[in-house]
Amino acid sequence: MNNTAQYTTIDLLPNELWWGGRAADGRLMPFGAQPFSCDLATWKHEDGQLPEASNQSAPLLVSTCGRYVWCDKPFAFSFDGKHLTVQADHAVTVHGDGDGTLRDAFLAASRNHFPPSGATPAKAMFAKPQYNTWIEMPYRPTQQAVLDYADAMLAADMPPGVLMIDDKWSPDYGTWTFDPATFPDPQEMLRQLHDKGFDVIVWLVPFVSPDSAVFRELEARGLMLRDRHGRTAIRRWWNGLSAVLDLSNPEARQWIRGRLDALCELGVDGFKFDGADLYDFHDDDLPSTPMTSNDMCEQWAAIGVHYPFNEFRACWKMGGQPLAQRLQDKPAAWDEHGIGSLIPEMLAQGMIGQPFVCPDMIGGGEVNSAKHSNVDQEFFVRYAQIAALSPMMQFSTAPSRVLDADHLEAVRKALAIREEYLPTILRLADHAAQTGEPIIRPMAYHFPDMDTVTDQFLLGSDIIVAPCTQRHAVSRRVSIPEGRWRGDDGQVIAGPAVIDTPCPLDRLPRFMREG
Repeated sequence: MNNTAQYTTIDLLPNELWWGGRAADGRLMPFGAQPFSCDLATWKHEDGQLPEASNQSAPLLVSTCGRYVWCDKPFAFSFDGKHLTVQADHAVTVHGDGDGTLRDAFLAASRNHFPPSGATPAKAMFAKPQYNTWIEMPYRPTQQAVLDYADAMLAADMPPGVLMIDDKWSPDYGTWTFDPATFPDPQEMLRQLHDKGFDVIVWLVPFVSPDSAVFRELEARGLMLRDRHGRTAIRRWWNGLSAVLDLSNPEARQWIRGRLDALCELGVDGFKFDGADLYDFHDDDLPSTPMTSNDMCEQWAAIGVHYPFNEFRACWKMGGQPLAQRLQDKPAAWDEHGIGSLIPEMLAQGMIGQPFVCPDMIGGGEVNSAKHSNVDQEFFVRYAQIAALSPMMQFSTAPSRVLDADHLEAVRKALAIREEYLPTILRLADHAAQTGEPIIRPMAYHFPDMDTVTDQFLLGSDIIVAPCTQRHAVSRRVSIPEGRWRGDDGQVIAGPAVIDTPCPLDRLPRFMREG
């Protein structure tokens, strides 16, 4: 924050807790009881690490007492156990009188600041599994390998779905056409995939390979971002060094739209919009129109609204828009950064206005972590169970390649559970498009006395989903709110209660409110 920022100190009400800010902080939510601070204008955590910290964020905090804080621009905030302090370019107003609920706060903020658009991403993004080529062929997809990947899924009795062709399907970054050396007849490939029942998404970033023909064209037209010296900015990202499209320039945005529309005419159904993280842009850059890093990230997301098949891993604001938001790539780990982060971070996504969420690729999307051999099969199954009743479900590692018969059957059972609940998921997606309400919700969203329960979630208002996230666990603890709830095992529980429920490998515990 700059030196002209103003501080607003807000006294916390008794037992008041808060959600919001950054999705990556979901495992630390709700805030208030313990010291915590962050700055939404930067990508770094307090320790200066984890560049993905602000991959999805919004200038919103909502409280369990019905209050909320919103700024149109990024702000810094901190909790000390008694106060919430907000540092912004102007004095901040706290909305609400403190005599309400978390749901009251969220709906008021949504209505006033990011009203729902009335649209969802393409329904196939929910109705079908998603398959991403990333883990099976990182940086080296080919036409034949993509077709073989689709056939392998079908041969393993996996349903056709939304197939994402990931990094390096094009000859250069910015040259958004299929590489003829590896995709000799992309139109025929797309025809075959469509005939098999797949929709096809391709990956892209707002980067341009230096010295490519496209780079020379765009630099001559003034469409590349300039650094503080006025030279074309060259940035290091996870796959090398590239120039950056100046997303503040309407002509640059129109240029990328033209490339994407041409791919749609070829037969591509949509796009995985990667990159445009806050750290891709610098405060002293010289964009054609003055914009912050957050603004640039928002401009990238705004392009995606034009394409019903879309996916984002980085986003600023854009609450209420029909954008599919996947969590950042996760390690294949039984800890709070791996499988333990999925539920809290998806809940956090919903509470900043992003209802159309997806956990990371099943088994973990960190390419160096989700190994091609020696996959932890139990971990893979438990990950699939979390995804099964999330709004969207995405595979990358082919289950039939890494799982034995018992574990593969457990994954198929998770898919069957999703099929059973699919009408509910689709109804909730439509409801989110009209009201902004998350599809999956914190327990506290409907039950204020359960404000710290974040390892289970509500699918809508009447279904508790309590996946097992502990290695070798045979049971897990579930918090049941007031009312009568029938488990998938037939047990009826009168709440409020805390129970231990069995978690055999093939069970995804869930409880339906009776009446």
